[in-house]
Amino acid sequence: MSEALPGMPPPPPPARARPAAAVILWREGPEGREVFWVRRGDGLRFAGGFHAFPGGRVDEEDARVPVAGLEGEEAVHVAAACRELFEEAGVLLARGAEKLPPAVRDEARRALLDERVSFADLLFREALALDPSLLSPAGRWITPEAFPVRFDARFYVARLPAGQEASVWPGELSGGEFVPVGRALASWERGDALLHPPNWWGITAMARLAPPAALELLRHPPDDLLIEFQRGVVLCAMRTPTLLPATHTNCWILDLDPGGGVAVVDPGSPEPAEQARLDRVLAILAAEGRPAREVWLTHHHVDHVGGLAALASRGLPVRAHPETARRLPGGGAFLPVADGELLHGRWRALFTPGHAPGHLCFLDERTGALVAGDMVSTLSTIVIDPPEGDMGLYHSSLERLRGLPARTLYPAHGSPAPSAAAKLDEYLAHRRMRAAKVEAALTAGGNLAEVTRAAYDDTPPMLLPVAERSCLATLLWLERTGRARRSGDGWRTS
Repeated sequence: MSEALPGMPPPPPPARARPAAAVILWREGPEGREVFWVRRGDGLRFAGGFHAFPGGRVDEEDARVPVAGLEGEEAVHVAAACRELFEEAGVLLARGAEKLPPAVRDEARRALLDERVSFADLLFREALALDPSLLSPAGRWITPEAFPVRFDARFYVARLPAGQEASVWPGELSGGEFVPVGRALASWERGDALLHPPNWWGITAMARLAPPAALELLRHPPDDLLIEFQRGVVLCAMRTPTLLPATHTNCWILDLDPGGGVAVVDPGSPEPAEQARLDRVLAILAAEGRPAREVWLTHHHVDHVGGLAALASRGLPVRAHPETARRLPGGGAFLPVADGELLHGRWRALFTPGHAPGHLCFLDERTGALVAGDMVSTLSTIVIDPPEGDMGLYHSSLERLRGLPARTLYPAHGSPAPSAAAKLDEYLAHRRMRAAKVEAALTAGGNLAEVTRAAYDDTPPMLLPVAERSCLATLLWLERTGRARRSGDGWRTS
């Protein structure tokens, strides 16, 4: 992404939170209490690659499912929870389900997944009835406004019924299993399993108490709960003057060595209300013994440094690449960061120019977390805007990141990418494809606008002014490498 360009439309309102339901399925195992979690496929738009409880959005058909003793929204959400649990885990919370042979239950599940039968018709056909007494309400969670896909999700707790087993079939989910709650939290601590706050809190509450005692905890999470996808990587997404489709810039707050506090990466918002929200997050961390020690900058664009002055005025040292420091107004003191420097014995600074001359990424050598700034977005592609943007350098920087042992990629815009290598491969492939289209457009030749229209024929017209900037960066790269030439305002193949 990049700074907002003049003439672009205003940012859209937050996405509507769609109704959803999820089930915390549990049992007692050899190591104590276990919960069933699934790993969502990397390609899913929401929480791809994350671990979660079985669940999903409410379907219109869920309103047709009778739920004894319930009506309205409550009945619809219970029906959705039971349907999702059956689809994703094969567990059927219904009276009479214990009489179904496993093969019959599997065939019913397959028919439901293949959309050969609705959940309501399946229950009627097999003479089953949903039993709401098998589920206990366990809280309601609404996705924050910064996320492009949002849900208003009701959570339920259910014990695995006798005679049934939970399993995940290949499809939208890449795996699933019962896991001891302590082991699940240890996986989160190491960065092996990424969790959104509702799922982290669900596991944490179940680790503290067994149902029904856990229900009070589940229904009333703490007000100071952080968005911490893995231990030591905290998100405060801030509304900034950035380029659509992004409306926020991710301020990542990173643990330093134990007892070393945290570093605040890219406090991007100039808005006092957003800065106050960041202050609340920092206060929560300070109360946990993780006070803010430094500010780190990936680069100098205004949507990454809008709140810098507010933090620097409190005496927090600011670390940045020298090329970034000299582009910032105010003449403040900066601690220069060199390529390859190991910060606080944990975070490796990586000089990755291309989007901006002084761009830095930060790699956690313990967990493989890669804070990627504007090298990658999980919302769209990155704009390379000459003269500061350089497409050749950007390609080289992407290739350098691809060669690192990175596991999870944390971008400045959009949700984390649990498979850093796959996301970087995707970006490199896209850039090669676009460069080939620009080069092909040079056969007919034309000015910048004409080449852009030909090479970006899959881009909405309103975004062509933005595409022109990256197209120009590609043309300049092709010119340097002898594959394009220009005469006046025109461009042709060499």
